[in-house]
Parts: sequence; structure tokens; C-alpha cells
Amino acid sequence: MPDDDLVGEEPFEPVQDKVETYGAETPVTGQTKMQAAWSADTGDEETSAKVASSPQGQIFEQIYTPWEGTLNPRWMRNWAILRHHILGIFKKGHRPWNIPTRLFIFFVVIASMTDVALALLFGMIGEPTLYDIWGVNRDNLYGHVMGFFPRNILYYPIVAALLVGGIISEDRSHGTSALYFSRPINRFDYTAMKFLSVCLILLFIINGTLAAYYFVDILVMGKGWAWIIDTFPMFLAAFGCGIILSFTYTSIGLALSSISRGRFFPAIGLIAILMGTRSIAAIVDALFERSLLYIISPYDSVAHVCQALIGTEMTYQHPWVWSLVSVVIMNGLALYLLANRVSSMEVTRE
Repeated sequence: MPDDDLVGEEPFEPVQDKVETYGAETPVTGQTKMQAAWSADTGDEETSAKVASSPQGQIFEQIYTPWEGTLNPRWMRNWAILRHHILGIFKKGHRPWNIPTRLFIFFVVIASMTDVALALLFGMIGEPTLYDIWGVNRDNLYGHVMGFFPRNILYYPIVAALLVGGIISEDRSHGTSALYFSRPINRFDYTAMKFLSVCLILLFIINGTLAAYYFVDILVMGKGWAWIIDTFPMFLAAFGCGIILSFTYTSIGLALSSISRGRFFPAIGLIAILMGTRSIAAIVDALFERSLLYIISPYDSVAHVCQALIGTEMTYQHPWVWSLVSVVIMNGLALYLLANRVSSMEVTRE
């Protein structure tokens, strides 16, 4: 191309000496775009930038100002956690328990009242033989709480599994723990309220129906004070057995929930532990006529202790104190695991 074609044009300038303008008031001088971004050479001191005076380029200074108001008392914060879980069974606005869980709890409450209905039926129609079978006595009070079938093979383990399935594991997987621990709630209160929520629901099912079984029989059948004085200690012993049973199932279930990130493993794990250990111990007892292996079963250990408390006939050959030691060790290990896992929960989503 002839040189006279270039006459009148501006000479070519190197990129590093040319000022690129990105806005009316935001010139960036210095090197090329790549060098300005990464600035790998020694020419960094030559670069400069100006912040635009337009609203898009303003930098606002944010200063954290602590809140100096009055916090709610500790019991109120704990009550908020407790009612969030318990009231979710009955109404909306709290923990969203699913429909199958609510329906199964309702079914278990109704099914646990069958002995109440049968005792009242045979008492009102004047059938003393059948009333003695279903009425309030030492064995029936024990069976209402610790009856292996159907209560402790179908009802209570499945209810406990549904309750503990995601009560802690979902907080860990969804980051809900950030909502708890960013407030003035310590980990002990968090764990205690979670534990108490599950335990109270189990107590409502087990001991609530037990109290209905006992007091309805008194009111409807017109029992006198002599009968009440005779049977009330047995009722208190059965009530204590319900507390031990609920505490044990809750501690094992929450320990499994604390090491999981979903609902499936804690629920299946709790049922497997309760039913699997009993099945293994029953097989060994049938083959070798040794009941000692029942101490590895949470249900059988609690049942053995409750037989001693109520004073009903023993169905195990080994001393009941061994079962008591087993219950203490099981709950201790479960609570230790639960405390360690909750103490390791982060404030952010894991």
C-alpha cells in the first residue's frame, strides 16, 4: 500500500501507553487489561484507579452496633424450642411434622386405649371373669407399659423412630443450627429441649394412656379408698417404668440422629437396635437356655428392671441388677455420643 494513503492518520500507540476510559469519570491507566488484572510484573506502582462519583460506585461504610436491649429470660428461649416441636404435632406454625407421623401417633394413642375400653365394657356388663383379665392389676399395669406385643414391637419403637428421624440430623444438613446458635442459646439448652420434646411426646402416649387406664377404672367402676391405697403404689411403679422406657428410647434415637444427615438412618437404626438385639438374645436363650445376652437389648433390660420395680413375675434368669447396670451404660453412652456430636455442630451449614 502506498505511504501517501496513511497521510493524515494518527500514529499507532502501544497498548501500555494508551489510556482506556470505561466511563466519564473512571479512567484506568497503566498496563493492558490482563496485566492490570493480575499485575505479574514490577509495573504495579504505575497503575491507578479512580472510584466513580456516580451512585453505582459509592462504597458505604458498615459499622456493627451491638443490640443493647433486654433479652428474654433463658426459660422463655427454651420454651420457644420446646413448643416449636411439641405443638407441631397438633397445629401449624411450628415444626412441620408430616401427615404420616401425625396419623400414626393418633392411631397409637387410640390403640393403647383398647384395654381401657375392654375393662369398662366387661365391668359394666357384669362379667367378672373377663374383667379380671382386662381390669387394673399388677400384671396389667406392667403389660400396659412394657407389653411386648403389640406395644413394644410395633407402637413405641416406630413412634420413637418417626420422632427422632430428623430432629437433629436435619438441623445439621439444612443449616438450621445457625438459627439456634446465632441466638443466645447454648448447646446444652438446645440438646435438652430437643431431648425433652421427644421424651414428652413418648410420655404422653405411654404414661398418658396408663393414667387414663387407671383413673377411668376408678371413676367408672366406683373403686373405694382401700382399693386405691392398694393399687396406687403399683401405678406409680408402672409410671416410673414409662419414664425409663421413654428416656432410653429417646437417648438412643437422638444419638443416632446426631451422627446422621438425614431422616432414614436414625429411624431404621433405632428399630434395628431395639428389635435386632432382642431377636439375637431370644435365639441364644432358646438354644442354650441362657438369658444373660438379654442385657444387650434395650427393651429387655428395661423390662427386667420394671419387673423388679412393679413386683410382677420375673421372666429372666439373670439378676435384675445386671439389667439395671446395662440400662445405665446404654443411656450413658448414648448421651455421651449425643453431647459430642452437638458440640461439634457448626453455626453454618455443614
